[in-house]
Amino acid sequence: MTAVPRVVLRDDAQEAVRGILFVAAGYALMSSSDVAGKYALGMTGVAELMIWRGVFGGAAILTLASAQRGRVGWRVVIPVRWKMVLARALLSCFVSMTWFAAWRTMSLADTYAIGFTAPLIMTVLAIPILGETIRWRRIISTVVGFGGVLVMLQPGGDLWKPAVPLLMLGVVCMAYTRIMTRQLAATETPACQAFWITMVHIPFGLCVWPLFPSLHGFHWQAMAAGAAFGIINSMGHWIFARGYGLAPVSALAPYEYTMLLWGGTWGFLVFGDVPAWSTLVGAVIVATSGLYNLHRERVRRREVRLNG
Repeated sequence: MTAVPRVVLRDDAQEAVRGILFVAAGYALMSSSDVAGKYALGMTGVAELMIWRGVFGGAAILTLASAQRGRVGWRVVIPVRWKMVLARALLSCFVSMTWFAAWRTMSLADTYAIGFTAPLIMTVLAIPILGETIRWRRIISTVVGFGGVLVMLQPGGDLWKPAVPLLMLGVVCMAYTRIMTRQLAATETPACQAFWITMVHIPFGLCVWPLFPSLHGFHWQAMAAGAAFGIINSMGHWIFARGYGLAPVSALAPYEYTMLLWGGTWGFLVFGDVPAWSTLVGAVIVATSGLYNLHRERVRRREVRLNG
């Protein structure tokens, strides 16, 4: 068996540009696939959509990996660090479950706006996970950012729905998986990371079926939408993982905010959804705080390089 070489993760300007392009393309694909996923949920259940995503997404990745030239082929999906790969996949499945459940009562743009908290949460998680020290400017901007969340989720407001607390928990897990994606890029191929996320959706969906049963039984149209969702989403995750192997998290996190543009556009064109003013104002506050945190991170890293 041909071994997949370990990749040295670097912070190189040219590689960072490539990483940004990959991640931006990945977010565009994933946002587009979400339209198909939300459409399918009108005819099926959360658990069934997870299974369709796993079946069709996993098959698409394995087919493309097998078609690659060279002796590695499908073996690129074999993990080096099994435990961490599966842990990330399980967390990603939980994230999917929370987002799918939210899509049943919320628009794409609203869920993406709440998802904007992921870069802020990554800033907080960097303290225990990466041993980073968060200085006072970033503490203030992070607090302001979470204030933006309160603007979006004001009790009695348009965005205050029962699915929101579960979605917020999913966003915390999603922020952690972003960090894990970068960590795993040193040993795992993008195809491997994307493949196991999709495949673990199958047993996970079966396990949560009693909680989220199918609404109307088997439906061909739902399966077709689920297939489109699984295939496009898996390709987005493949490209996304490639981007995180080329650039640090701090360089890529701002492009999380492009999903509101995609989600808002698709949601309006396909479902006629219009975000509430409080959602947009809160999203701007959260995004501004997140971008400031990322700016401070770049300043800090530049100072470290200059000081040797």
